[in-house]
Amino acid sequence: MIQLPHIEPVFRPPSEARSLILQVTNGCSWNQCTFCEMYTQEQKRFHLKKQSQIEQELKAVSGTGMPVRRIFLADGDAMTLSFRRLKQIMDAIQHYLPDVQRVSSYCLPRNLKHKTVAELSELGALGLNLFYVGCESGDDLVLEKVKKGETFDSSLAALQKIKSSGSRSSVMILNGMGGKLYSEQHAVNSARLMNRAQPEYLSTLVVSFPAGTERYQSGFKGEFEPLDQAGLFREMRCLLDSLELKNTIFRSDHASNYLVLKGTLNRDKSRLLQTVQAALEQPGAVSLRPEWMRGL
Repeated sequence: MIQLPHIEPVFRPPSEARSLILQVTNGCSWNQCTFCEMYTQEQKRFHLKKQSQIEQELKAVSGTGMPVRRIFLADGDAMTLSFRRLKQIMDAIQHYLPDVQRVSSYCLPRNLKHKTVAELSELGALGLNLFYVGCESGDDLVLEKVKKGETFDSSLAALQKIKSSGSRSSVMILNGMGGKLYSEQHAVNSARLMNRAQPEYLSTLVVSFPAGTERYQSGFKGEFEPLDQAGLFREMRCLLDSLELKNTIFRSDHASNYLVLKGTLNRDKSRLLQTVQAALEQPGAVSLRPEWMRGL
């Protein structure tokens, strides 16, 4: 395993476990979401890494002679970099690691507001063609309460721009994000967003509060009531039932989930709904992740 100098902690999607993690920014340029504690430490204050340092790291990796097929651009939203900077990074990757087959990055919808479809297509041609987009919800009220800084429309615009450029999106929705009061509208409007966007990949995580709910409650003015296990399953049933997808790979297997679900939507929709229903009606008949194994 190749180790580069990172400002810890560094986060990546589970599917990037075997990728080279190239830290091109530190922290998150937005960093206001009340559900996210990933970049709250002092050393994670947002800043850009110099191009010269990035190239030094790529040169060092090249010098090891170890094959690199995939690269993940960290941290929280490397796509906040300008098209010019991103192209410089991709050109450097092509130069030092010409065997790289795919480059990916987290992407906030706002990161793409001032990037054109043509620019994204050019980056895609250089290998940057998979974006992990944390939409979290398609419900504007829930998004406002958690200070996401996005809306249904801004998320949809970003996802449509990615698709128009020929690249792929992997969208994350947070199960339980609206609590008991807003559970149904969170599920229905998240499905509505996905139906409009038709992403290539869709995953769900369970909203978690390892440091407590005080920060999260601020946006809900104390009215947030976390969903229990059955409530999470009912919300998942509502989400799946409302989804109308043509060929989206669906995963609900993150460590935060009690119930592991995998399939392609809508092809496997009936099977997935049956599994969720069984978890609600006959918990002992369905394998659930025990509490001690759950985490972020």
